[in-house]
Amino acid sequence: MSEHEHWQSRPEGGGRFAIWLIRAIALHGGRRLARLCLYPITGYFYLRRGPERLASAQYLQRVFGRPATPWQVLKHIHAFAATILDRVFLLAHGEQPFELETQGLDLLDERIALGRGVLLFGSHQGSFEALRAIGARRPAMPLRVVLDKQKTPAMTELLEALAPEVGACVIDAAQDGTSIALAMAEACHQGAVVAMLADRGRGHEVLRRAELLGSPAPFPVSPWLLAHTLQVPVVLCFGLYLGGNRYRLVFEPFSERVQIPRHDRGPALDALITRYAQRLEHYIHVAPYNWFNFYDFWQDMPAAEPAAAVVDGHRVGV
Repeated sequence: MSEHEHWQSRPEGGGRFAIWLIRAIALHGGRRLARLCLYPITGYFYLRRGPERLASAQYLQRVFGRPATPWQVLKHIHAFAATILDRVFLLAHGEQPFELETQGLDLLDERIALGRGVLLFGSHQGSFEALRAIGARRPAMPLRVVLDKQKTPAMTELLEALAPEVGACVIDAAQDGTSIALAMAEACHQGAVVAMLADRGRGHEVLRRAELLGSPAPFPVSPWLLAHTLQVPVVLCFGLYLGGNRYRLVFEPFSERVQIPRHDRGPALDALITRYAQRLEHYIHVAPYNWFNFYDFWQDMPAAEPAAAVVDGHRVGV
């Protein structure tokens, strides 16, 4: 990965054969056998994916304040592989094989009860997939997830084969901005929880910088513009992998309504993104091996003007 290579240009790890092989082992051999396979998989990616290995070491150095050891990088990659494997079990068997702790779920329920819809902003940290298990506890709660199907086609194919109803609840982020925004607005009007990741910008998005682990890092502005347009409560979600079969889902109310004044838009966006980055950094320190951005997150990247979407008369970049 060159200094300015964007994360979207990196190929999907493993490909269809490897991912479906893991599926077969997981579903027919059980979780214990499947987890044994994570060790050679971790070693393979450590040896063969040099840019990701370097990005992991640089990130861990920021977290710990000293150069990362090979063991720490391997631990980081193993944690990522473990959460990918657990997606199979979460979709095939629900939360049954897991110990799933929740924190702040009652606060999320209060906002769902308002009937206006809720925006749930997460990050590439731990397992956002564990959120679906919470949705299974509440069949009456509509859950829509904004996800780029084109970035990981093999994994998307696998997940939709395991749980076709999950695929039907996905808002494909590879669509044009207007389609995404309108789908989110419709879901919120139906009282749904709309979940999306807010820590990583795509190639065409406008980004603004906020301090993260000691340096300014680029974050997308589109989640916050959408929140301003939709005028529904925003709740942060952090799905932390605690090792073994243990996960903790943390829900934190962020704002009842996001307001971005037209005349003071830049500072308002900076304030929102900084608050989000501070909570992200807090949970990075709580679970350092859980953050799975295996590229130079702090790189300088020129951002193009975003596609324009119009929702309820407002122009929104997505």
